[in-house]
Amino acid sequence: MTRKVFYSFHFVPDVTRVSQVRNIGSLDANKPASDNDWETVKSGKDSAIKQWIAEQMKGRTCTVVLVGEETANRKWINHEIVESWNKGMGVVGIYIHGLKNMNGNIANKGANPFDYINYGTEGKKLSSIVKCYNPQGTNSKERYAWISEHLENAVEEAIKIRKEN
Repeated sequence: MTRKVFYSFHFVPDVTRVSQVRNIGSLDANKPASDNDWETVKSGKDSAIKQWIAEQMKGRTCTVVLVGEETANRKWINHEIVESWNKGMGVVGIYIHGLKNMNGNIANKGANPFDYINYGTEGKKLSSIVKCYNPQGTNSKERYAWISEHLENAVEEAIKIRKEN
């Protein structure tokens, strides 16, 4: 059975990289918002954005945070991570800085977004239990191949980790 996942990412700098991961096709993912749809959602302020995110997460078992150079500690990325965790969804990160964008450029590796989220009564960092994978390879093609090979297993492991925590 194909897992249904929610992809969380920073749209503007990473949409091309995200599209590459989505095109792997091994997971059933939420439909990406078009530029026009997103502008409509944003015009409704925070409550409309939260509602849109909640609707996109319905029926999903895991959130895959596609981590680019500027993803960590963004307001809506943090919200999506917290909401996913609180709903009992698996949560996993995959660094995508090593994939080429539409101009053929790669980016610098960003910070781990789970370092900015605390959980539990002790306030531990979510990064102490949630994994954030840095795909192996020396070029974009090799890193894409790594993601293609390991994405489904990363999701399954994230779901297991969440059930245990």
